[in-house]
Amino acid sequence: MAPRKSTSAPSVLDKLRNMDEISIIKLSDPITNSATESGARTSDASNSSDSRTTPATLEADLIHYTELFSKLRFSYVEQVTKEKFIRAIVGDPPLIVTTRENFELEQENMEAKARLKALKTEVAEMIEELERKGRELSAKHQHIKMQTTRLEELPSQLKELTAHIDDLRVASEISASADHDLNLPLGKTQDLVLQKQSQLQDITRELEALQSKLPRKRKEGERLLAELGPLETKQQTSAAAARDAKRRKEASLGGVGDDLEQRARWWRANEAVLTRLLNIQS
Repeated sequence: MAPRKSTSAPSVLDKLRNMDEISIIKLSDPITNSATESGARTSDASNSSDSRTTPATLEADLIHYTELFSKLRFSYVEQVTKEKFIRAIVGDPPLIVTTRENFELEQENMEAKARLKALKTEVAEMIEELERKGRELSAKHQHIKMQTTRLEELPSQLKELTAHIDDLRVASEISASADHDLNLPLGKTQDLVLQKQSQLQDITRELEALQSKLPRKRKEGERLLAELGPLETKQQTSAAAARDAKRRKEASLGGVGDDLEQRARWWRANEAVLTRLLNIQS
């Protein structure tokens, strides 16, 4: 079994593009061809330099032929009437028309005029309906042309959207691999949200407890700072006094103090070593 061939979008668009001709233009071909072959037309519309048939030229041709037909009909009626009148006069015997025959002819003429008027009204209605349908078809034709143009743009737009979707998919995969929590199913995501909310509540409670202790701690800190000031002053005074006493002592001993201090350190080190060796408790 042969595979079924699917109709592609470009082929459909080509068919729509090939149907772009206005069909009413083709209706003028028999008129223009017959007029060209007979050579009887000498109107301004036929002598136009623009040989391309358009709706405007068709309308001009219609007006021209309407006026020409009216003149031709008037000339024909006039010629036939003259011919009948002359034959009636010169005939043997001459044709004599009575009043009754004139009356009957008038009645027939009135009936024919009424039928002609009805036919003209019907033709006018048909022309109006054709014009209305022509306008509708023209609007549909323009709509189809716009839709055809949009269809021609759709393949490129689809390619751009497909490329954008691929980029978003790659970015989503990268973000999911970077953070496992973002790629969890709905149930685990809800559990994780509840866990994070519980942790947030615990942290909020701890923060509130710390905030409640903050004023008391601040007061204690201020009190300690207040107490620390005199102590620092006293320490500086004591350090200055100690340095002064040491300087006076060294000056009175003439450098013997340093030697005594080093000997005291040596004795204390020896005492500590002997104590550890003999396990003697002091």
